[in-house]
Amino acid sequence: MSTSIPVVEQLPTLPTEEVLSAVRSAFAELAAGTAVQPAQTVTLLPGGGDVIAYQAATSDAYAAKVSPYLPQPDGPAIVTAWTVVLSTRTGRPVVLCDSAALTVERTAATTALAVDLLARSDASTLAVIGAGPQAHAHLRYARAVRSFTDVRIYSRSLREAPDGTTLAASADEAAAGADVVLLCTSAAEAVIDVTALSPGTLVTSISTNVPKAHEIAPTELPKLEVYGDYRPTVTASAGELVIAAEQGIWSPEQLRGDLPELLTGTCERPSGERPVFFRSIGLGIEDLAIARLLVPST
Repeated sequence: MSTSIPVVEQLPTLPTEEVLSAVRSAFAELAAGTAVQPAQTVTLLPGGGDVIAYQAATSDAYAAKVSPYLPQPDGPAIVTAWTVVLSTRTGRPVVLCDSAALTVERTAATTALAVDLLARSDASTLAVIGAGPQAHAHLRYARAVRSFTDVRIYSRSLREAPDGTTLAASADEAAAGADVVLLCTSAAEAVIDVTALSPGTLVTSISTNVPKAHEIAPTELPKLEVYGDYRPTVTASAGELVIAAEQGIWSPEQLRGDLPELLTGTCERPSGERPVFFRSIGLGIEDLAIARLLVPST
């Protein structure tokens, strides 16, 4: 019997609907109590750098994504990510994959799930802030859950709008009048003025792993209806939520709901009276959802 496991060094093209279904099912498993989502852990390395580990488990599989950040004395830091999936029936690894592209896909699909659950059903105007791989993936997945007819995009580095979009002169110009605003930047501070948004507008944020990084001003949280990807982890790690809690202007108890609760109807939906803010930090259950799609059929 072969002891080798499939190694996926380049993520194959996965159907958008298949990825969305996998992510939705993963959060439904969390809601049903048939999946486990620990908090991410950070291990500081001797001499500098760190490794972030994202874990998750379902009834038949366990996954761990490890993402090292390795500073180099003569150039940019090395940043990689690998996900391994183990069968919880046999204890054997069933797939190992490079998670660079996987992370982009699962992050954008999770945001799209939030758009599907939180945005108005007739949402037609979309703003995308950013122009990297995450921004492009977010645009693709968001279009799969709503029929956007007006798409604006803004990035300081962008000189030409992608097909089917309009290039805005600023982030706030792109967001003005939008039904959904997708923040896809590596900024460590606010990139739009959420106080200028209309009630019911949905803003999503992924931010970065930099401690306390945020894409909206923490002081504005009390004016928003705030949701997260998973209540136990997002309130402890998301930069603007942590800062606002430390300042005493917002508390984790004010989080209106998370994706498992939204899927099961156990939390309040947006009221339409204030802008809506959805924050995700990235979860092992999302990595597991996509990695399971790569496991060879038996």
